[in-house]
Amino acid sequence: MSNYIPASLLPYLSIETLAPYIRALLIALFGYKLSAAMSNRLKETLTSRYSAQHGLIGGQIVFYGGTVLFVTAALNQIGFSLTPLLGAAGVVGVALGFASQTSVSNIISGLFILAEQPFKVNDIISVGDVTGVVLSLDLLSVKLRAFDNRFIRIPHETIVKSQVTNITRFPIRRVDVDVPVAYKEDIARVKSILLDIVAKDPRILKQPEPVIFFKGFGNSSIDLLLLVWAETPEWYPVRNSLPEVIKATFDELGIEIPFPHLTLYPGAWDEPLPLGIHERTSN
Repeated sequence: MSNYIPASLLPYLSIETLAPYIRALLIALFGYKLSAAMSNRLKETLTSRYSAQHGLIGGQIVFYGGTVLFVTAALNQIGFSLTPLLGAAGVVGVALGFASQTSVSNIISGLFILAEQPFKVNDIISVGDVTGVVLSLDLLSVKLRAFDNRFIRIPHETIVKSQVTNITRFPIRRVDVDVPVAYKEDIARVKSILLDIVAKDPRILKQPEPVIFFKGFGNSSIDLLLLVWAETPEWYPVRNSLPEVIKATFDELGIEIPFPHLTLYPGAWDEPLPLGIHERTSN
């Protein structure tokens, strides 16, 4: 076989020459496998004891840190020294510092989020005009899945500087339904009908009790506000179906839900419009 290999390459293919590279490859592969195994183990432990966020962050730190250590050890096997790089760090440190400001800021912001825990994996949150389910909290960002199945990445620094609404943090939520009715309707009767509709819906909680507020006199209606409570997973179904049931019940009982309209009076309110018919005369 050596007859097919150029003589100039034979010194580089000896066991003595290849041994360091083989050791470096084995160390790198072993280190990758070990780092991944330790990362998964720590992730499971932190998730079971604390939260999924702690597991994700802890697992990533162990994986990336272990990988760097084993790669460094592998490079040492082939004679690659990090000393020149460390010496050059003083020269390029300023440039790297400016380049990594955003990453460092995101890592520190992620630690604040991890300590404060305003949300956890599988919560539904709103950040600015973005709403979605939390998929993961990583070293630099939070990953969301929007309701239209878009993948959204939000840097930690943005979340720390923004108002974050956790929609599913508490076990129950309030459903607000505006109910306008015509001025001719009996308000006490309307309230009784609304409370009867609510009582028949098993998804609506008895405690806290449903409440009906008088909002005010509108341009075309008397405006009421119905407030009911439901378990958080039932909030959307109740919010979607309750107005439909109210509309169907009002139609059945003859209760008018008015639409905006405008009446013009040319003079006194009790006088008819001054209309007349004139014949056209020809000269």
